[in-house]
Amino acid sequence: MNRLQKGTLKGIFRVLACFMIMVFTFEANGIIVSAEVTEESIKAKKDQIKKQKEQRDSLNTAKTDLEKLKQGLEKDKSDLKKYISELDASLTEIQKKIDALNDTIGQKEAEIKKTGEDLEEAERTQEAQYDAMKKRIKFMYERGDKLYFELFAGTGSFSDMLNKAEYIEMIASYDRKKLNEYVATTELIALNKQALEEEKETLDLAKSNKEEEEGKMQTLIDAKGVELNNVSTDIKSKEAAIAEYEAEIKAENATIAALEKEVAADEAALNSRHKYDGGMFTFPCPNYSRVSDEFGMRIHPTLGIQKMHNGVDFAAPAGSAILAAYAGTVVAADYNGTMGNYIMINHGDGLYTIYMHCSALYVSKGQDVTAGTRIAAVGSTGRSTGNHLHFGVRLNGAYVSPWNYLK
Repeated sequence: MNRLQKGTLKGIFRVLACFMIMVFTFEANGIIVSAEVTEESIKAKKDQIKKQKEQRDSLNTAKTDLEKLKQGLEKDKSDLKKYISELDASLTEIQKKIDALNDTIGQKEAEIKKTGEDLEEAERTQEAQYDAMKKRIKFMYERGDKLYFELFAGTGSFSDMLNKAEYIEMIASYDRKKLNEYVATTELIALNKQALEEEKETLDLAKSNKEEEEGKMQTLIDAKGVELNNVSTDIKSKEAAIAEYEAEIKAENATIAALEKEVAADEAALNSRHKYDGGMFTFPCPNYSRVSDEFGMRIHPTLGIQKMHNGVDFAAPAGSAILAAYAGTVVAADYNGTMGNYIMINHGDGLYTIYMHCSALYVSKGQDVTAGTRIAAVGSTGRSTGNHLHFGVRLNGAYVSPWNYLK
C-alpha cells in the first residue's frame, strides 16, 4: 500500500470515528446541546452554600437586644424629653435593621428564583445526557463487537492496525468524557438542590427576624405612649408638661422659620431651580389614606387641652413609604424633639411641605427630589404615640390646610 493510499485510509478512519461520536450527540429532532458543567461551576455552587450559612450567622448576631435597650431607657424616664430622644434613636436603628432585612428578603427571593432556574437547566442537561448514553450503550451492545471486527479485518499492516486502534481509543475516550460529564451534572444537581434549601432557610430567617424587629419597635412605641399618656393623668406634672410642650412647639416653629429664612437669603437661586406651577400634590403616603387627625383645632391626645394641629395625620404601618408630594429641594432632613425625624422640602414661591415622625430618612439636605420620590419611612418618633405621617404645608411663613393641594 503506497503512502497516498495509507493517508486516504487514515483520513477515512478518522472521519468514521468522528461520525460515530456525532451519531450519539444527535436526536431525531436535532442536536442535543447541553450546558457545560465545569469544576468552576461546581465550586461556585459550593461557595454559594457556604455564603448562605455565613449570612444566617450574621442575621442571628444582628438582632436588637430589646431588654438591654429598655434597661438603658428606664433611667431616663424622669426626663421625658431625654427619654423620648433616646427611645427615638433606638427606633431609628431598628428601622435601619428592618430596611436591611427587606433588602435581604428581596435578594434571597431573586437568588431562589435563579437557583431554581439553574436546577431546571441542570436537570434538562442530565436528561439529555442520559438519553444519549442509553442510545450509545444500545448501539455498542448491538454493533460494537461486529464494528471492531470489521475495522481490524481489513488491516494490511501493523501500522494500519495501530491507526485503527487509535480511532477506537478516540471513541472510547469520547464515551468516558460523556460519562464524566453525566457524573458532574449529577453532582451539580445535588448542589443546586442543597443551595436552594440553604437559600430558603436564609429567607425564612430574614422574614422571621423582620417580624421580630417590628415587634420590638412596636414594644418601644407602646412604652413611649404609656409615658406620654401618664402626663394627662398626673395632675401635678400636667401643667409643667403643657408648658414644656408649648415651649417645644415654639422651638419647632422657630426651627421651621429659621429654615425658611435661610432659604429666603438665596431665594433667587432656588426659584431658578423650582417654581411651584399650581399643580396638585402626589399623595405622600400611598395606599394609606386613612386620616387619624385632621388639620385645625383639636383636643391634644395626651395633654387633654385644645391645641392647633398644623397638619394632617395619615395612619400607616411602620416602615411604609413616604413620598415627596412635589418637586423641590430638601432644606432639612433632621431630628427634633417634637417632630421626631422630619423632612422639609422647598417647592418655590414660598411653598414648603413637612413630613414628621419618620422612622428613617432616605434623603439629605440640599438634595433635589421629584414628586413621588421615596424620601422617608413612616414611624412614631418625636411626640407621637403611634405610627403615622404628620404631613404639613406652609405658605409664605404660615401653616395652611394640606387639602388645598392634595387630590
